[in-house]
Amino acid sequence: MDKTKQAQLKQIPGVDRILEYGNQGSQFEDVPKSVLLPAIRQAIEALRTAVLTASTPLEADRFSMAALAAAALDSSRKAMTLNLKRTINATGVVVHTNLGRSLLSARVLNNLNTISSRYSNLEFDLEKGKRGSRYSAVEGILCELSGAPAAMVVNNNAAAVLLCLDTLAKGREVIVSRGELVEIGGAFRIPDVMAKSGAILKEVGTTNRTHPRDYENAINEQTGLLLKAHTSNYSIVGFTKAVSLPDLVSIGRKHNLPVMEDLGSGTFVDFSKYGLIKEPTVQEALESGADVVTFSGDKLLGGPQAGIILGSTQHIDRIKANPLTRALRIDKMTLAALEGTLQLYRDERQAVEQIPTLAMLTMPLKAIEARAAELKSRLDALSQAGLAVELMEAASRAGGGSLPLLNLPSCCVGVQIDGMSANGIERWMRNGTPPVIGRIENDRFIMDPRTLQEEELEIIEKAFERMLAENPRGR
Repeated sequence: MDKTKQAQLKQIPGVDRILEYGNQGSQFEDVPKSVLLPAIRQAIEALRTAVLTASTPLEADRFSMAALAAAALDSSRKAMTLNLKRTINATGVVVHTNLGRSLLSARVLNNLNTISSRYSNLEFDLEKGKRGSRYSAVEGILCELSGAPAAMVVNNNAAAVLLCLDTLAKGREVIVSRGELVEIGGAFRIPDVMAKSGAILKEVGTTNRTHPRDYENAINEQTGLLLKAHTSNYSIVGFTKAVSLPDLVSIGRKHNLPVMEDLGSGTFVDFSKYGLIKEPTVQEALESGADVVTFSGDKLLGGPQAGIILGSTQHIDRIKANPLTRALRIDKMTLAALEGTLQLYRDERQAVEQIPTLAMLTMPLKAIEARAAELKSRLDALSQAGLAVELMEAASRAGGGSLPLLNLPSCCVGVQIDGMSANGIERWMRNGTPPVIGRIENDRFIMDPRTLQEEELEIIEKAFERMLAENPRGR
């Protein structure tokens, strides 16, 4: 090592000196020592590495107490920043799994704030004055809305499927059509969860065609359950045939076997009334005679993450008694959010207006065009040379593994900036505060107003203003 590097290494102050300097100036006043000390060591190590790897001597000001304290403080603030942060969804994907899926309504949030910040009767029966069941908070309204005799809720739909299979068919065969062996995000597969439950998968039919006789021929003394899994995140088209739920129920009744349907993205609303693709409703599944129906609370239902199980009292009581139920149960905040969401479904018009997921899915094209025009006007008003903003016809998606064939007509805002690539714009917006997540098409940064909230238009405008100020000629 040359003498210059040795001399510069000796100039680097120790942890105690930097700590004393920062405390004297109150710079470190609000930073816990558990965060601050590693940050100081990191700043020192970074400077030491820079000295050793630099081809020329470093500037003198890099060795100052002020510079090292500032570096430690910056690192400390980053370490103390919450990882989960508000993000603006400009992708047009309504139930965006990576961005938190469904948004909760303002009415639901008010109740959630009260329940989460105060004591509640989570497992206390106020009438009897003794311990109660947490499921009672939502069981009544779930039965009211769906027509099911009994109901319970666990932490997500994968858990609901696992719990039902473990309870009703452990050690026995479960017959499923090959065309319904679904895989959803996160590599959750029906065959895998069935194996984990202890049930034995028995496939029938082919990928594209399954007949009632396929089930009939597969039933034997080891059969424990007939399972129908709704293909909510894909569709098989062309030369196809599937056994309807009523037909499967008839086969189950004939052989005294329970029938379960996993709806995946269950809904209480018939979307075809709003010009969307028909999706089987929870009520229809139960009216068809399914003994057990499972679905998610945070997809098309528009509530919190939860796995909802509806069915006959006989089967639901068995499922509740399964020891796995305690491991999969939901907490008070999820219950509060779910109950508040379900209350809105007592009036479908109110549900469609106030539950954000439903409101975005059914948003009229004229309303989207008006919001797109306002966003374009805001960006045009920045009067920045090289900034090109245009309105574009495009399609939004339901997302969340729901309504795979549905393309929702939309009007998007496309942005180009001279000297800056679409990838560069996307990266800058993604790393902003708050992050704005859009998509790239035809070398443009695209924002879909369907998934933007009204107050977010101004946030996006300010984000572009900052970006243009920092990158006047693009990058």
